[in-house]
Amino acid sequence: MNSMKLGIVGGMGPMATSMFFERIVERTEASNDQEHIDIVIINHASMPDRTNAILSGDYDDFLNKMRSDLELLEHIGVSNIAIPCNTSHFFMNQMKAMTKVPIIDMVTETAGEVLNRYGTNTRVGILATNGTMHTKTYENACEAAGLIFVKPEPKIQEHVMQVIYDIKSDHPIDIKAFEGIVMHMILEMHCACVILACTELSLIKLDSDVAVFCIDAMDVLIEKSILYSGKLLKSKLNV
Repeated sequence: MNSMKLGIVGGMGPMATSMFFERIVERTEASNDQEHIDIVIINHASMPDRTNAILSGDYDDFLNKMRSDLELLEHIGVSNIAIPCNTSHFFMNQMKAMTKVPIIDMVTETAGEVLNRYGTNTRVGILATNGTMHTKTYENACEAAGLIFVKPEPKIQEHVMQVIYDIKSDHPIDIKAFEGIVMHMILEMHCACVILACTELSLIKLDSDVAVFCIDAMDVLIEKSILYSGKLLKSKLNV
């Protein structure tokens, strides 16, 4: 019997959490039900807005609710915890202090993935929430990995935020316009790749000619969640 359990603190947002779980199942090498990962998901959709908490400086409500979730997962006996929400990683040090269970750091793992693929001194763009941009979590992680961090101009950042909240609200988005933002980062800002650093952006089905330039932080977290749970990755070609 599989004794390793993966805990997920989700609901930030619910659609991204659903996709995260689905992709873990799809990417796990397994020939029957029993070879998949045992997973416990807390879909905490009422979790306070992370960007608002960061920009307002009012952290207590978010941290108190996160503490309850982490303590519950520890009580259940999970071996690792994944939090498929980039913005919440601003609180990583506080969250790690709340539990003895290892929390997989999506930000650090993603910066490491860029480094592994492209090497040091690579110009890497970032598309994320205002909260993530404000906290410099990815900027600090990229610089620590020897990468050159490039953020979008204010008007582009405003557009990215609108896309993120349109997805959360289930409003239609202009995929071609978003793809144009990615290619602007590549062609005009001379980035080798762009990190999709918001799980809502993972829900966008990009054209393959654009997707090749993107490193999706959710995909990185999916792969690390599988590997740290003692399982093998199924090739993306077989998904």
